[in-house]
Amino acid sequence: MYYTTRMERLSESDALLKESLALALVGDAVWTLYVRKRLILAHDYKSGKLSRLACDYVNAAAQCKMLYAVEGLLTEPESDVCRRARNAHTGARAKNASLDEYKKASGLEALFGYLYLTGQGERLREIEEICFNNAGGGTNDK
Repeated sequence: MYYTTRMERLSESDALLKESLALALVGDAVWTLYVRKRLILAHDYKSGKLSRLACDYVNAAAQCKMLYAVEGLLTEPESDVCRRARNAHTGARAKNASLDEYKKASGLEALFGYLYLTGQGERLREIEEICFNNAGGGTNDK
């Protein structure tokens, strides 16, 4: 399991002090690992096809859609984490997404990072599951 141990956890207050895009950096890795694990356990495809399938879940447009699916279920601190990351200034831009989609995806990734770093594994899995089921993937299933 890739969730943090007790010693590696941050307190919620310490996590909220971290730069929101740093949380998103961790959250991107957490989400990518979750997606790849789900896909490899569900399919007996070669790595190239698995990678193409993963792209349906790990992109700004899909993550923006996922954020809409979970927004109403978030606690106040979780919503704050998403909002801070969406409003953060960044020089990076997604190649195939609008600025709005990119910012919302960053918000979702920050949420994943926050939950992971604070050791809220059960809550993280709950949100990951909702996101995965609402990704609307399948466009790369070739």
